[in-house]
Order: sequence, then C-alpha cells, then structure tokens
Amino acid sequence: MSNQVDLILRNVRIDDQQPLVDVAIKEGYITAIESNSPLRAKESIEGEGHILIPSFVESHLHLEKAFVMDRKANRSGTLQEAIAVTAELKPTFTAEDIMARSRAVIRTLIQNGSTYVRAHAEFDPGQGFTGFDAVMQLKEEFKGLIDIQVVAFPQEGIFKYPGTAEMMVEAMEKGADVVGGIPYNDRDAKEHIDFVFDLAERFNKDIDLHQDFSDSAENMSIEYVAQKTIEKGWQGRVSVGHLTSLGAATPERQQEIIRLLKEAEISVMCLPATDLHLGARKDESNVRRSLTPVRLLRDAGVNVCLATNNIRNAFTPFGTGNLLHISMLAIPAAHLGGADDQATVLPMLTYNPAKAMNLKDYGLAVGKKADLVLLNTQKLSDVILDIPAALKVIKGGKVIAETVVSQTIGF
Repeated sequence: MSNQVDLILRNVRIDDQQPLVDVAIKEGYITAIESNSPLRAKESIEGEGHILIPSFVESHLHLEKAFVMDRKANRSGTLQEAIAVTAELKPTFTAEDIMARSRAVIRTLIQNGSTYVRAHAEFDPGQGFTGFDAVMQLKEEFKGLIDIQVVAFPQEGIFKYPGTAEMMVEAMEKGADVVGGIPYNDRDAKEHIDFVFDLAERFNKDIDLHQDFSDSAENMSIEYVAQKTIEKGWQGRVSVGHLTSLGAATPERQQEIIRLLKEAEISVMCLPATDLHLGARKDESNVRRSLTPVRLLRDAGVNVCLATNNIRNAFTPFGTGNLLHISMLAIPAAHLGGADDQATVLPMLTYNPAKAMNLKDYGLAVGKKADLVLLNTQKLSDVILDIPAALKVIKGGKVIAETVVSQTIGF
C-alpha cells in the first residue's frame, strides 16, 4: 500500500474502550485504522476526539408525501383518515412539487448523517407514475451523495384497484430495487403476498412490506409472509415495516411468530414517530404504545431497525430527517433506556438497517466503504443521548456535508 492516501481522519474515537485512532481512506474505501498513523494524506481532518461511526441508514421513508401537512389535515389522527387524506391529495401532486419536497428531505437526511435510504415510492392508476418516476430521477440526481433504494409501493392495494398489478410489473421494469406491498390494504392479504413474492422471484429482488399495521392482532398475515419466505428461499431478503399488531398478540402467539421471523431471517422496521401518533386512537384508558415489541424481537435475534416513515403529513405531522430523533422516541416508548438496552439502539440506525437492505461493504473497518459521520460527542455511548450534530458527513471518501458548531461560553 502506498504511504499516501486521499483522506485521513486523525484522533477520532470509534470505541469507548480503545484509544483514539486515525482512519485512512483511499479511492472511497477505508485502508487503515491505527493510532498515530505515519501515513500522509492529500486531505487531513483533525477529529479532536470526536466519535466516528458508519453513516446512518434510513431504512423506511416516503419521500414524495413529505411536507404536505398544511394542505389537508388529518383531524382525527387515525390511520384511516391518514390514508383517505393522502389519497385525496396525491392526484394534486405534480412532478415539480414532488421533486422540490423530496429534495428538501434528502438534503436534511444527508446533513444529519444518513447516506443510505430506502424510499417507498407509490403509484396507482389514479395518479400514475408521477411520484415513482420522480423518486427514480432523484436516485440518479443524488448519486454519490446518498444511495437510494427505490421500493415499488402499491399504497392503495394491488387487486382492489384494477390496473395496479400491471403497474407493479412496469415499476420493476422501470428499475425499482425492491418489491413493496401492503397486504392489510387489499381485498385478500394472501393473494397480495403471493403476487409480491412471485414478482420478486421473477425480477430477483428483495421484498419490503407494510405489514399488520393495526392495534388488533386479528387478521394478521405475518405468519404467511414468514412461511412464504422460507418456502421461496427468500431468507434475509424480506423486511416488514410497522408490524404493530404483533404487540397486541398473546404472549404464546408472539413467541411463535417471532420464532418464524427468526427462521425466515425477516427484518422488522419499527416506525415510532408514525405508530405512536396513529396508534391506540380508540383506547379510552391505559392507552397503548402501539409499537412492535422491539425488545422481544431483539432478544430473540430478529434484526430490528428504527426508521422515520413519514415527515410532516397526514401519517406523521412532525419529523426532521434526523434518525437520532427517531431513536429518542423509541428509547422510552420501547423501554430501551436501561443500561444494557442503550447499547443496542445505535445499531438499529446503522448496522441493522444496513443488513436489512443488504448493503455491501458497509461498516467501520478496513476494506469497507468510507461512508462515515463524525459526530459532535466524545463517547460512543452518548451518541443516542446527546443527539450530536454531524460535524462531517463522508460519502465514498469525500466530505459531502458539515456542521459548524459554535463554542459554548461558560458562566
């Protein structure tokens, strides 16, 4: 290896139990991690003891529906009204409108340290491919700054809305990365799931489903999804978002479903901002948290992620694009604040979603892609508590965003 690299981050902390290290990068990859590195670099960044981690991974987001809360409100705060309000608004979205709002979301993701996102891009015969095509265009526009996996997402169902099945095929032909689905919003969940798996097999793509989003454990189809995953040999290639119904199941059924999820290697995206907002709206006392049982899933070895879902619309009338804000919601809501639990939270924003999205060469180790974020805190264990600014965001070995933090004057 040549003794000159493209970039070196000096005196950064990657582990609370280890001394400061220098991280060297060449041609977009990490080539060395060592203390007091003798390597020379074209560019050097002094880390001053700040924490360096692999960049955040936003594993479940709707770009084209962001920032429309002020156009029509969800007065009841229910999932049903959120779906109805959004269905009414979607035909009014122009390509220019979608692009402008989506760019705003992508920029804030990058500024806060996310350099990967899985975007569920929807379409139906009523609105056509306006939103989907916009997201596909943004994938190319932001290449080199953020990697966008595009999910072909039939929000209004596949079979209850004639013409959508054909559009699903067309979306895959247009280059969608992942086959999406929403079994609970169609005429028959099993028919919907069968179609999604057949399409994934035809195009050799991963699957990501909006799954069992309800306060009730009735009419769940997650067992069928897991069985289908095993039957098709799609282990490690299926993710589900929400899965709030699992929290309402009996302990015995929970354990059986979680065993199936582990066997099928299905990843679960917990979406606390949306699920806490929309869930348990009919509860009159002892209101439930309406989240998927994160601790049970985690303890059983299921790959659990935390993600944003929506930003400032009928489903989620708030949001910033900062995944650390999502984790701060999850910590108390999912009982992740205990000393042992806290250490499991940061991976739910980094390594776990990277695994769910089957990202190649992700991580902070020699030989991995140099997609990193330098954070304004000096203890790894404080990252989820401090919600620190992203001082430097690095993609492919290049600094793509930075935040200048002013010094606080003591009194």
